[in-house]
Amino acid sequence: MSIEAQASTSGIIWIGRILSGLVVAFLLFDAAIKLVPIQPVTDAMQELGFISSTQLARGLGILLLVCTILYAIPKTSPLGALLLTGYLGGAIAVQLRAGNPLFSHILFGCYVGIALWAGLLFRNRRLKSLFFT
Repeated sequence: MSIEAQASTSGIIWIGRILSGLVVAFLLFDAAIKLVPIQPVTDAMQELGFISSTQLARGLGILLLVCTILYAIPKTSPLGALLLTGYLGGAIAVQLRAGNPLFSHILFGCYVGIALWAGLLFRNRRLKSLFFT
């Protein structure tokens, strides 16, 4: 492999790490505010049609935390990405059912999911070769 190709590959891996790091930071923040749970979280849950319950918020926070940790660990990152895709799909469905705006609310989970998978594909050569051979 030439020096240029090696530098290019190294740069792509770092882009993936940075993108994944941003996704992990956002999801850890989201999990943390659900674990506490602060008043805006329970208010938002009620507006989305859920019972305003600290147990439900904490349960979602624990679920999100576990999936995010699995995504952050290199050996389990594909499993974490798959589980987070399901979690984000549920968030999209809830926003859709609530009748919220398309680009700012409904598709936000899709934006996070695209960043999540792009980061994983850029930093994981084996997974990238599985999809793009």
